[in-house]
Amino acid sequence: MTARSDDSSTLLLPATPEGIARAAALLRAGRLVAFPTETVYGLGADATSGEAVAAIYAAKERPRFNPLIAHYPDVASAMRDGRFSDAARRLAQAFWPGPLTLVVPKSGDCRISDLASAGLDSVALRVPSHPVARALLAAAGVPVAAPSANRSGRVSPTSAAHVLGDLDGRIAAVIDGGETQVGVESTIVACLGERPVLLRPGGVPREAVSDVLGFAVDEPAVGISANEGAPVAPGQLSSHYAPRAAVRMHASDVMPGEAALLFGPPLPGTEQAAACLNLSERGDLAEAAARLFAYLRALDRPGIDSIAVAPVPDTGLGEAINDRLRRAAAPRTA
Repeated sequence: MTARSDDSSTLLLPATPEGIARAAALLRAGRLVAFPTETVYGLGADATSGEAVAAIYAAKERPRFNPLIAHYPDVASAMRDGRFSDAARRLAQAFWPGPLTLVVPKSGDCRISDLASAGLDSVALRVPSHPVARALLAAAGVPVAAPSANRSGRVSPTSAAHVLGDLDGRIAAVIDGGETQVGVESTIVACLGERPVLLRPGGVPREAVSDVLGFAVDEPAVGISANEGAPVAPGQLSSHYAPRAAVRMHASDVMPGEAALLFGPPLPGTEQAAACLNLSERGDLAEAAARLFAYLRALDRPGIDSIAVAPVPDTGLGEAINDRLRRAAAPRTA
């Protein structure tokens, strides 16, 4: 029997074939579903849909668009979206399914949305071992982005009750799979350079990772870190997100020859822009978030030296949008 939480429309689904099928249908429809993994409960959304991923940030009140971990039911489907070095393959073979996340370069036909990967050329992948998670991922048929199912900055949830305590009424459903076993987030290892590095300790001990690799896995140099349970690939420096063209935030007009990135109505001078895209003509922050990285890339073309960005409200998802735009506008580092 499907239950509802007492004070909201969030569904509390049983970990049965029927409950899992209902949750999978919600994911395919772009809704948010929390589910158990062996580590903590994850807040899942279709990782191929920018708008579905934007809803995660809104529900969690996440202050920045950090990369999210994409979850898969098996190793083969995970490897479709990333390029695996020999070291990454050995780690996947040793620890998947299990509490290990690998950060690898995107494959040429990677399905993960720009928003889920925060506009980076790398992607964070995991194959959980929890049977409910694997059944849900197989039924959904899409990669599922899933940070911990709690509001940003709060303690990660290890039960459905914890999820509802933070997100009741903010998400479509939670599957009640009981208490999680590991209780801490997955270990994150980046396989992006010559040697893998540890971004975050977690459910797989550092020593176990080192044993498989045949050498001690170290923490990264400046420029790679982890934040709120999500991996950050190289480029965490403030200028990483800057396109080649200069970015002019809070623009009140568009100067001749500039590209225009609008939010809502046109700015004065838009008609003389070298190129123009609108994050959301109707002023929808979720729509704007889903389009942000793709539109910045599209406007960063030869012959355009500056991108005028219309003001975006600094509320809700607007805070995260402005955070990324500030990084794009930051002075280049040497």
